[in-house]
Amino acid sequence: MESLLVLAPVAVPAVAACLYAVLGWNRVTAWLGTLSAAVLLACAVTLSTAGTREALGGLLFSDALSAFMLIVIGVVALLAMAASPAHLPAELAAGHTGPRAMRRYGVLTQAFIAAMALAVLASGLGLLWVAIEATTIVTAFLVGHRRTRAATEAAWKYVVICSVGIALALLGIVMVHYAGTHAGVTSLDWAPLAEGASRLDPGVMRVAVMLLVLGFGTKAGLAPMHAWLPDAHSQAPAPVSALMSGVLLSVAFYAVLRVKVIADVALGAGFVRTLLVIVALASLTVAALLLLGQRDYKRLLAYSSIEHMGLLALGAAIGTSLALVAVLLHILGHGLGKSVLFLSAGRLHQTYGSSLIGAVRGLAGKAPLLAGTFALGLLALLGMPPFSLFASELGLARAGFAAGLGWPVAAALVLMLVIVAAVTRHTRHMLLGDGPAVGSGDGPDSGPAPSAPADGPGPAAGGAVTLPRGLAVPLVARLAACAVLGVTLGPLHSLLQAAAVIAGATP
Repeated sequence: MESLLVLAPVAVPAVAACLYAVLGWNRVTAWLGTLSAAVLLACAVTLSTAGTREALGGLLFSDALSAFMLIVIGVVALLAMAASPAHLPAELAAGHTGPRAMRRYGVLTQAFIAAMALAVLASGLGLLWVAIEATTIVTAFLVGHRRTRAATEAAWKYVVICSVGIALALLGIVMVHYAGTHAGVTSLDWAPLAEGASRLDPGVMRVAVMLLVLGFGTKAGLAPMHAWLPDAHSQAPAPVSALMSGVLLSVAFYAVLRVKVIADVALGAGFVRTLLVIVALASLTVAALLLLGQRDYKRLLAYSSIEHMGLLALGAAIGTSLALVAVLLHILGHGLGKSVLFLSAGRLHQTYGSSLIGAVRGLAGKAPLLAGTFALGLLALLGMPPFSLFASELGLARAGFAAGLGWPVAAALVLMLVIVAAVTRHTRHMLLGDGPAVGSGDGPDSGPAPSAPADGPGPAAGGAVTLPRGLAVPLVARLAACAVLGVTLGPLHSLLQAAAVIAGATP
């Protein structure tokens, strides 16, 4: 039974993918993905109280850290899959998809979720690499789901850049194995590597760790290998963007955390700390500069993901218990907030037929509920109280100053202020303004006129901007959960503490 509990988060979505392949996407099977995500989440919650468990002869294992990551996957997947039955029919009505593409969507989204679950349950570095590579293959087809020129270009860019990154990670794994065989460590599993890390050759491990951080950091959207992220996230279907930004990036960063535990023993904490501080500040700088001139609200959300991955890297660099608890809380809060925003943005895109910021004006007066979910999601994303990202960012700042990393934390805070100003400037007219529309030639966001709305007449033509009840309820519930986590961790507190210890927390 215990073995089945560890295997189920991978097996259930894999079975759902097979059912979609046979039965296709219809009114009945449309909710199969939601059921699969709910089962995954239930298994994750159970595993979080079950200690260490194994399956498949030790190939899969669950501890507090992997169980927490499974919870994040389950929460975001449940929201994304619950939104799909409303999203796909609108795409079908607009001619952006068809029955075969919808069948393929069902298969690939479930395979995507199964691959992410496999990554966090992998007992070693090799299987983790295989699972993350599998996510690249699966999501490439999802990014190009619409088969437009922009979507196809984004998919190819995603495949090329992430393949380079994953190849670098593979080279790093080969070097870790080389260092291990010369130190009597013949396995790439986490436990043997941790036990024998002090015997690994430091010269080889420095190069290996740099390759692993750069390789897995590519999939996490960290600078300088971040260029694929805005294109892929802006072109993928909204539920897929929610999965990619809300959880895939964090799964890749989970790999960095696992590598850091080994590297800190083999090389001392200073080497990885310096590397992660550089990557963190580079990511925050890139996000701040590119957000200043952004004119596309879906790309704006994508660039903000680079910012938040940079904050995770900074927290991991600090490495104290407070910092790593804040990192894990930030992962969950970012998953909740970003999935709400991408799904809200997807509804905007279907209504207005454009993702340009200048195409949306005065949303609060036309669709108060949609404007509310989008605005509250932005507040959560920008780290405003009472949302959990405020608590996690405050924890990161406190931990950084206490650990003697005041200057990187101060630099990060300045860059975050720039990001808050940029996002506020770009979105205030979307929500409250009644300025000139796109194509008028006036205003900072003027540009080419938007295309015809994707699912009916736009507001300017007399149509309504609506948020379906089936989508509104889970969005509001996720925002409420994000706010509650900003006030109290409740039963998550002990899980976060245990997961931080596994992630290598120092006193």
